[in-house]
Amino acid sequence: MAEVLVFVDHVDGAVRKPALELLTLARRLGEPVAVALGAGAGRTVGVLGEHGAVRVLTSEAAEYGDYLVVPKVDALQAAVESVSPVAVLVSSSAEGKEVAARLALRIGSGLITDAVDVEAGAEGPVATQSVFAASFTTRSRVSRGVPVITVKPNSAPVEPVAGAGAVEELVVSFSEGASGTRVVSRTARESSGRPELTEAAIVVSGGRGVNGAENFAVIEALADALGAAVGASRAAVDAGWYPHSNQVGQTGKTVSPQLYIASGISGAIQHRAGMQTSKTIVAVNKDEEAPIFELVDYGVVGDLFNVVPQLTDEVNARKG
Repeated sequence: MAEVLVFVDHVDGAVRKPALELLTLARRLGEPVAVALGAGAGRTVGVLGEHGAVRVLTSEAAEYGDYLVVPKVDALQAAVESVSPVAVLVSSSAEGKEVAARLALRIGSGLITDAVDVEAGAEGPVATQSVFAASFTTRSRVSRGVPVITVKPNSAPVEPVAGAGAVEELVVSFSEGASGTRVVSRTARESSGRPELTEAAIVVSGGRGVNGAENFAVIEALADALGAAVGASRAAVDAGWYPHSNQVGQTGKTVSPQLYIASGISGAIQHRAGMQTSKTIVAVNKDEEAPIFELVDYGVVGDLFNVVPQLTDEVNARKG
């Protein structure tokens, strides 16, 4: 049976959810072969095997942590040459898309980014994308070489399926460019205790209507009640009300949760580009003409400072 390479995103052996989603999609195309690189790669094997990986190619060379991007591209190129897959799946993070683009160029193949679905086709894998603020859905396939496809988080369920999970050491010869950019320091990000924004199943975002950094407590309270991540519009970030790392939009992060709640966000195209593929969208805005209402599944016309606390109380009451 054909094999599909899945690039595994992990932190010291702890596999991140988007990588498990990729294994679900890979099984539609063939037998998943996972590629785990860097410190702790060997510790990913059990989880990957439990989610359908028939083989796990590992390499724990120091280069993956010491340098940026290129060593990972070298390793994926070696994996492609070893496996001859029908496709390579990578998570649509900032680093993932750079790795995928460099790999596609290296192996002379086409690249599809930010897919929200992948399925088998008569002439090769077919990827679905949602584009132009969800105005269009496109279905595309790569016409030359091994398709390299990046997939947005939350595009597929995590489905445990027993796989062989056979471990193989990946032999990698690093290119001259691998040591071109060295990592000189790292600073641990302070944890909020909330889910990672791009991976969260629920995101609660605030915009210009929140009207101040101190008022984001209302947004955070609802997020905490729902076990959600907190997002912010560009207007809120530019005003200094919330960190840029939480910005959702074309110049921020792209999210695709099961539920997206937009509070005090008008719905400019810049913001919509970052959340348009959310499965269910709810908006709270006192302006009934706000563009966000053109996109939503459920809209509430009202003052967020009245609506959101009531929603938070109701959520907490039902949890109790």
